[in-house]
Amino acid sequence: MTAGELIASATRRLRRSKVFFGHGTDNAQDEAAALVFHVMHLSHDSPPQVLARRARPAQVARFDELLARRIAGRVPLAYLTHEAWFAGLKFYVDERVLIPRSPFAELIEKRFAPWIDPRRVQRLLDLGTGSGCIALACAKAFPRARVDAVDIDAGALAVAAINRRRLRLTRRVRLIRSDHFAALTGASYDIIASNPPYVGRREMRGLPREYGHEPALALESGLHGLDSVEIILRSAARHLRPSGLLVVEVGNTERALAKRYPRVPFTWLDFERGGGGVFALTREQLVKVKVKVKVKDVR
Repeated sequence: MTAGELIASATRRLRRSKVFFGHGTDNAQDEAAALVFHVMHLSHDSPPQVLARRARPAQVARFDELLARRIAGRVPLAYLTHEAWFAGLKFYVDERVLIPRSPFAELIEKRFAPWIDPRRVQRLLDLGTGSGCIALACAKAFPRARVDAVDIDAGALAVAAINRRRLRLTRRVRLIRSDHFAALTGASYDIIASNPPYVGRREMRGLPREYGHEPALALESGLHGLDSVEIILRSAARHLRPSGLLVVEVGNTERALAKRYPRVPFTWLDFERGGGGVFALTREQLVKVKVKVKVKDVR
């Protein structure tokens, strides 16, 4: 079979199976193409003529094996290929980390402008780094800056270390195991970015099966999904430099967070490529409202 025929076959099978798309692709055809290009070692920049290339028997067998796991086991494609793209960079991923899919990529590509002057950014923090995608993409976007990438989970930091090495950013990106800010005493940053866990317990139970392959620690955050972001709101000001910027993704928890903290002047960001649930706050805004949180540092 040719690459084009394999893509057409996989597209039909994925549509019939009604798998969930949302871990890097949003439709059957794009996911089928990504799988075929992976097993045939084709570049995504290849001309259309590459679709006429014939797959070797071993490649067809590998394709069938991965597609079966995708459909029967509901394993997200990125865990099958161990590849995910974020902000134009390729990352290694496995089931120790979330699959990169955050609208943060668009912010990083714009160097967080106009919310901060990119020229003055020297230190950044990625809180809950997982695969390291936000931290490493920031290091690429700010080539003179140093970045701290924090996670509570050793397995996640091991994956981030793989990506740090592959992207040749070992000197400027520091990996730190920490429960939120616990290991960052005295550290301050121009930008704190975070995609923390923000799924509530009830929502967690209703997620498609694909999410069951992702680490629950990186998804669930208490009864209402607010435990982690509340800790961040309470502590971030102490680690931001004057005019520093806090940017946090809370997804579907946006409404619950805004309702719980009506005095906090959240700026909810819009994205050209879709996505939402991301807010920005300056250090001065956080200091002014003096956010107080009544939850334990559970993560």
